[in-house]
Parts: sequence; structure tokens; C-alpha cells
Amino acid sequence: MTDLPASLLDWFATRGWDLHPHQRAMLDRATAPSLLLIAPTGGGKTLAGFLPTLAELAEAPRPGLHTLYVSPLKALAADIRRNLGTPIAEANLPIRVEDRTGDTPASRKKRQRADPPHILLTTPESLALLTSYEDAHRMFAGLERVVIDEIHALAESKRGDQLMLALARLQTLAPNLRRVGLSATVDDPDRIATLLARHPDRCEILEADPGPDPDIEMLVTETPPPWSGGGAKYAIPAVLDEVKRHKTTLIFHNTRAQAEIFFHNLWLANEEALPIGIHHGSLDRAQRERVEAAMVAGELRAIVCTGSLDLGIDWGDVDLVIQVGAPKNVKRLVQRIGRANHRYNAPSKALLVPANRFEVVECVAALQAVKERDLDGDPPGPGPRDVLCQHILIAACAGPFDADMLYAEMISAGAYAGLTRARFDACLDFCATGGYALRAYDQWRRIVQRPDGLWQLRDPRASQRIRMNIGTIQDTDTLKVRMRGRGGKPLGEVEEGFVAQLSKGDTFLIGGQIVRYEGLREMVVEVSRDAAQKPKIATFMGTKFATSTQLSHRIVRMCQQEDWPELPTHTADWLRLQRDVSRLPEPGRLLIESFPHDGREQLVVYGFAGRNAQQTLGLLLTKRMEEEGQAPMGFVATDYATLIWGLDAVTDPRPLFDMERLEAGLDGWLAGNAVMKRTFRASAHIAGLLERQVGGTRKTGKQATMSSDILYDTLLKYDPDHLLMQITREEAMRGLVDFDRIREMKARVGDRIDLERLTRVTPLAAPLFLEPGRVPIRGSADERLLEEEVTRLLDESGLAQVDTAPKPRRPIPS
Repeated sequence: MTDLPASLLDWFATRGWDLHPHQRAMLDRATAPSLLLIAPTGGGKTLAGFLPTLAELAEAPRPGLHTLYVSPLKALAADIRRNLGTPIAEANLPIRVEDRTGDTPASRKKRQRADPPHILLTTPESLALLTSYEDAHRMFAGLERVVIDEIHALAESKRGDQLMLALARLQTLAPNLRRVGLSATVDDPDRIATLLARHPDRCEILEADPGPDPDIEMLVTETPPPWSGGGAKYAIPAVLDEVKRHKTTLIFHNTRAQAEIFFHNLWLANEEALPIGIHHGSLDRAQRERVEAAMVAGELRAIVCTGSLDLGIDWGDVDLVIQVGAPKNVKRLVQRIGRANHRYNAPSKALLVPANRFEVVECVAALQAVKERDLDGDPPGPGPRDVLCQHILIAACAGPFDADMLYAEMISAGAYAGLTRARFDACLDFCATGGYALRAYDQWRRIVQRPDGLWQLRDPRASQRIRMNIGTIQDTDTLKVRMRGRGGKPLGEVEEGFVAQLSKGDTFLIGGQIVRYEGLREMVVEVSRDAAQKPKIATFMGTKFATSTQLSHRIVRMCQQEDWPELPTHTADWLRLQRDVSRLPEPGRLLIESFPHDGREQLVVYGFAGRNAQQTLGLLLTKRMEEEGQAPMGFVATDYATLIWGLDAVTDPRPLFDMERLEAGLDGWLAGNAVMKRTFRASAHIAGLLERQVGGTRKTGKQATMSSDILYDTLLKYDPDHLLMQITREEAMRGLVDFDRIREMKARVGDRIDLERLTRVTPLAAPLFLEPGRVPIRGSADERLLEEEVTRLLDESGLAQVDTAPKPRRPIPS
């Protein structure tokens, strides 16, 4: 047990504060090798994580690094530094706190390695970089604690895998290192605890009082939501009324493009000129920082934002959160609504705004899940091997290493506990040779084994290039946007692909303002202000979320209710009508509808597998329909269904769902597809096969894509079983195409497939006909339509009755 020193107790007393029970419990368990604290938003969990450090350093001051704090966001590290500064200064504690992120000046970074602070606040990428230096053992030798904040946000990404490997390296450098994880939203505490602990050790779990239930409901609007779309323009008047009634409102969106559109429409309706701002990751950093400062100062009434404001930063006096669009994930919703009334035992207040009619059902399902504290989450897979390859190169940068010891270190990291020696050796060989097809090229021979058995960099100068490319975050290929003219104001970034579609004079939205495209100058998009009312929209990539498996299952269960008193009348009537004319989806069964419409046969598969999986299902089912002699013409997908149209009615859908043939079709489709090439490029950058930063200069997206595609095509032809090709397939199956969700769906329903043959479009299918993103299929349908058109033209012209047999040629006169 660790007691607080008198200086800190006095500081608490002057503030009129008492320690929360979970903060006291953290002090009592200060010596635990690993500890996971789950505490509600506003419950002082970050301070709880630091209290043992403050107490130990106050009682026994010493030089050197004592505690390392890791967070997913640079802004969160900076916020913690400000918050820690107050008790340290006012309690007169001899403690130095600094942060180290990509924004830290190089001179300070160099000084931190030689003279580290007592507490260093950083990110997974900066920590991985620190472990790559030859003097890492000296910097971390005295490290006693690591505090990982918002651990749930890292646990489900490659950033978390990278962090856990770095943590394993720190444990080797500092064997008595204690690990602490902090989170407010953990769906499976045992899983996170297993990840945090040094395998095979156990991690203690401390759960604080969750506090009162949030005050969360759906926003009532005079206008019902439309059948499709994601902009929620219909709700602007009601949202503006809520903004007027509250001090500060955060208005969350799932994508950057939706945030831009909504902010533009909100600003046009803002007749009282209320101060509102916009915040997302594609905006210029200076603009984001101005908005953040205005939030903290209480100068803004509303901020339209994305996931950039999700995590645990205290953004001032926020008293309302509005989520526009279905949240797709209950954990994400809980995290976002926790931004409101960010105080212990104060209920968060939030409103959900469905963007369309089906999202009303999803929003109600999410509300029920929040009230029941039923968080969602998918079981993790094994640690990705591209991250493992990068870690081997990081270890080589720090100096010669023993492969046996490095392997033992890696399997102590949770996600890699099941890593076989054969798989490790394959990654080691890849780092040493580049793989079978590339071993003749020096540029991919990064490490070499010495006569004494240790491994080291083949060329010590390569360490600089490796360090420049450390990280798992894959940036989209973007170009900076700047106002035209000398010293023009930077606005943010847009995708290269979007810029390629622009002509001079086109308008688009960025940072809440409409700008006119003037041209591209030295890889910078130059724009000017424009007064247009209907801009072309910048296609910010961001992250497109799919509805979680658990939330999808909850929606299907809702469909089986006798009635829906919790739904608005218009949505409940819609579901009743669907039940009357067809049927509603059922748990453990797959509903498929077939009906004619607009001269074509329509097939609707209600898989509720998420957008990526439903999109993949459309690709694979149309391929299977071609194999079965049917004639599909195209498809479109949403989170809950796939609509396929074609020339022939499907009378028996069961053969289409043969999993072996579906997977074989996926392999064939993926091999030459842009999805696969994009996945390969990302994994090749992480594994170190390709570099984005060379000599301090970043390759353009076009350059990176060209070199990546050439390499992919070469490996596909000459070495299809290359390690990077294996990794690419694993990543594509797990992420971009979500084939596991299709497997899960088929395992759940088996052969229980219900085909409803109907005469017209059903209520549940109707929104699909308004959905954008239709994918045409070029196949036998095209040939049949062409033949029918030729026959029709011949019939109309009378030529069909003419004998078209070839006539004998007349002899050529001699």
C-alpha cells in the first residue's frame, strides 16, 4: 500500500476533495505487477493512475524516468501534462513532466534521451521509436511504471499490437516494471487484462462504481427522417434549438464528409449567428487548435466533430452531446456521450439523431444496449505479422540481438502469445532477405546473422530510414489545401483522388467554408473563397464504421417483437407493413426476398453483417449467380442488406451460399483487385518492405502506389506464397472485406434460408433503391441484352424475315 504524502493531502483538502474509492484502491494496489482500472468518464481515472507515481516520487525523489504514460492521441498527452502540472506545482512536488510526440521539437527529444523527465507522456509510435535507439537500455533502466490510458481504443488496432511489443521490450530493459491500464468502456475486461499482463501472468481488474445511467434519448423532430441518406439535414432546426438551450454542444458524426455537410447546413440555418466550430482530422492543425482553445475557454456554443474529439480530454463546459447518424458501435457511443457533464457521478446527457428511417431502429437498439451496459466487441485475432516484422527491425536498430531471446520476449506480449517459432522465423527471414523472390536485391536485405549467432543491421546507416518509417497508422494519400496567394492560409488536406476529379472553378467544402479550386502548385491545392450554395463535397476518407455484430443481432431480435411502442409511429408502421406483405428477419435464419421491379428481377439478402461484409457478399453472390447460369446486372449494399438485380429470378438461393465456393470466388476476386493492392501497400509499409519517408522527403501517393503495385504484381506472378502476400490476404479477409462476418452469418443460419417470392418491392427493401454506390456487373446479362436489342431492331426493320444465308459468290471475270 502507498500513502499520499502530506503535501498532496493538503492540496486535496484545499480543494475540498476526497479520494474516490477507486483512487484509494489504486494506491492500495500500487505494487501490483499489472492492474486494469475501469472507471466511468469524469471519474478521475487518469489521476488515479498517476497517484502512486506522485506519492512515490514525493516520498523518494530521484533522477531519471519513473513513469511512462501512453495515450492514443497527441492532444490527450498534452492535456494530461497541463492537468498534472496543477497538483505538482501547488503541492510543490519535485517532479518534472514532459510530453514527447510527433510535435515535440527535435532538440527537446534529443535532450530527453540524455536527461529524461520523471514522467514522460507519449504515444505508441513515439515509444516504439524510443526503443529503437542504442541508448534505450540506459533511458529505461530505472522505469518503474507504465500507464496506458484509453487502452480500449488501442486494444483493437495495430497501434495496440505495436504498443504491446514495445511494452515487452521495456519489461526486458526494466524487469520490475509495473503496468497499469485505464478505460471507461471495456466490453470484455478479462480480454483487456490478458492483453495488458505479461504472458502468462495474470492482471488484476479493478472496476469502479459506474455511476448514474446516462440521460440519453432520441431527438424528436417534426419532420420524419428520410428513407435513405446520411446527412440528417431534416433535423437541423431541432438540433439548432438544442444548441440554443445548452451551454456547449458536441455534435458527433461518423465521417468527415458528413461533418462538413452538416456544419455547412447548420451554419446556413444559424440566423442568430451563434458561435459554432468544426473539428476533424483533415483540418489544418492550427485551425483545430484554435477550436480546442475556444472550447476550453467556453467561447463556442456548438462544435461539429468526428472521432477526433472521442477520447478522454476535458473540453470545457460541454453539457450536451448529439450523435448524428446511427452510432454503429455501442462502446463508441458510450465514449462520446461521456464528453458531456464530464464529472464524477454526474449523468451524461446525449441525443441520437438517426439519418434515415432504418437508423431509427438501430438508434433505439443502441439506446437499449447503453441502458443495459451491454458493450460490443469482436474477439481479437492473433497478432499481425507485419507489425512483428517492423518490431524485428526496431530491435535491430537498437543493436545486435539474439533471435531466441527476441522470440521469448515477443510471446510475452498478449496478442503474440500463440506465435509459433516457425512464423517468427519466417518474419526473421523476410527481414534478412526480403523473401524468396526478392533475395537477389540488396535493398531488401536489412539484417544479417553474425558468426556468433547474433543478428544485426547489414548496414548501420539503414537505422535512420527504418526509424523514419516506424508506425502502423496508414495515412491516406492527401494533398495540403491552401488559400491562393503569397503566404496563403493553410486549410487542411483532401485526398489525391478527389483532387484528380476537379477542374478549375469546381467548388468544395473544407473547414466549414466553400472554396473554389484554382489549381495545383508544387503539390499543394490552391483555392479561393466562393459564395456558391451547393458545393462539390470533399471526399474525406476517415473511417467508415460498420454496425457491430452484437448491435446487428439486437436489431434482428427487435424485429421479432409483437409491437414497437419504443419506436416513432412512422417507423413502427413501416415494420408492421413489412410483416404484413412479407416477413421480418429472424434470429438464426436468413431472410431473402425476390420480386420484379422496373423490368428486372430483384434479390434482397438481409444478412445484417455490416456494410463491408454485405458489399463482399454482393460481389461473391453475383459471381456465384454467373456460375449457376443466371444473369446478375449489379448490386448495392448497406449495413443490413444486399440488393442484386438481374434478368433471371432466383428460385433456390441455397446453392449460392456454398461457403467453399464463396471462399474460392473470393480468392479469385481478391488476387487482382484494387482492395488487395491497397491492403498489400499498407502491410508492406508497416513491415518495412516499402518506405513512405526517404531522405526526409515523403513520397507522393502516386509514387507509393506505383511502386507498391509493381511489387505486388511481381510477387503474385513469381512468389504468390511470399510472406507479404500471406499477410495481405489475412488482412484483407479480416478487415476490408470482413469475410469473417459472412462466415459467422452462415454458421449462425446454416441451411435455414427463407425465400419470399413477392410481386412488388417490400417496405424493408424500398430504401435500398435510393442507396448510392451501385456496382454494375459485366457478364452474361450484357450479352443477352445485346442479343435481345439486336433481335428487336431486326424485327422493327423487317430484316428478321429476310433470308440471311450467305449467297454464292459470282466468279471473277478472267
